Amino acid sequence: MSVHHAPSSSSKPLWLLALLVTCSFLVIAAARWGGWTQVGHDAPVVWTRALHFQDHSSGAVLVIDASTSREVARFEGEQGFVRGSLRALIRERKRRELGAVQPFVLQEHSDGRLSLRDPTTDTRIPLDSFGPSQLALFQPLRRLPLVISSSSQGDTP
Repeated sequence: MSVHHAPSSSSKPLWLLALLVTCSFLVIAAARWGGWTQVGHDAPVVWTRALHFQDHSSGAVLVIDASTSREVARFEGEQGFVRGSLRALIRERKRRELGAVQPFVLQEHSDGRLSLRDPTTDTRIPLDSFGPSQLALFQPLRRLPLVISSSSQGDTP
């Protein structure tokens, strides 16, 4: 009785693939631990507004102008994108053991883009990179001193 074995494939390609993946992870880890940041085109900031965001007992997110301490907007409903953006900034503050006293800064750039920046961690979220519907949530905060309300009917943006 003879036993036939399938021809064994070389394990060299698997080792090369594993080496490539490992090297990629090491480069990414070194970049994050080394404090490297993504370098990209940043248009000059032409307008800023310092804002505090607070959870309200109704479940809404209140937007408070830091210079006047007045409510300028209220995001009601689920508001997944707003909450997610704020969670990302707050998580970085907590990771660095920083408080919530300093406001976030909404910035408008000369090319029309908007970003939300945390001056305590220098973390910035470019709001235009998430699409026009997400950007539209923050655009009314640019210059309107009046109270506005943005509702979501449970749709997660």
